[in-house]
Amino acid sequence: MNLAAFEAFVKVMETGSISMAAEQLFITQPAVTKRIHSLEDYFGVKLFESAGRGIQATHAAHSLLPKVKNWLNELGDIHHTLSHEQGQVQGKLKIGTSHHIGLHHLPIHLKKYVQDFPNVTLDVHFVDSEQAHEQVLAGDLELAFLTLPPQGDERLKYVKIWDDPLAFVVAPFHPLAHKENLRLEDLIEYSSLIPASQTYTSQITLAEFEKKGLKPKITMSNNTLEAIRMLVSIGLGWSVLPKTLLNNDLKQLDINVNMYRQLGMVWHPARSQSRAVLELIEMMK
Repeated sequence: MNLAAFEAFVKVMETGSISMAAEQLFITQPAVTKRIHSLEDYFGVKLFESAGRGIQATHAAHSLLPKVKNWLNELGDIHHTLSHEQGQVQGKLKIGTSHHIGLHHLPIHLKKYVQDFPNVTLDVHFVDSEQAHEQVLAGDLELAFLTLPPQGDERLKYVKIWDDPLAFVVAPFHPLAHKENLRLEDLIEYSSLIPASQTYTSQITLAEFEKKGLKPKITMSNNTLEAIRMLVSIGLGWSVLPKTLLNNDLKQLDINVNMYRQLGMVWHPARSQSRAVLELIEMMK
């Protein structure tokens, strides 16, 4: 029995797929299957059953999952504590980032970090901001870079790093594209493509309409900003996007509404912090 088998089990439970778990662990599907079978042999239970073309977790797997995750977190705390006492910056550092931050803000900083601390294995997970927030709270991520929530959790520590201005956008040939001095009231007559309601970007946008007692006509919701950019560019409606995503396929509307997201990092101060994560936090500050 080894640590890799438990990590593979958790990843399969999280993704619901052998192939996706293998992709995220950077190993082959047979290797994941072998690790799962080793756990089943050790505990004498069936953890997954075939379901169509996929798999389905058994009751035993659901019972085992929280215990394994707690054990892995405790093992990580032990490693962090020993590393901190020895003054070493090494080991595995598991962080999360939204796609937008990971692609447009983090690369230059992480490049410097891996050059400064070559003994740290950086494990970067691309997840939605809302999922990253929950995973930090649960102890599945040591640190996350995300859109800061409108209402934070008092158990977590937040640090703002970037302001991310937002813009109302349409396709250049949209009826709103060349109108001036627009108001929110003008927008509700047209279809919109807003990020999914649980996203912080959507909450920020809808709050502006709610201030005026308005409700936009949402015909499609999608939490991938790059996908929304494409859908807006072909004329399916207006939306709100970070200004960093604007290109020649989009037209920023002339509307006197200033909105922005706060982007930053979050971690759980009550959990043991490794030297690796403390150095990254200090660098980003």
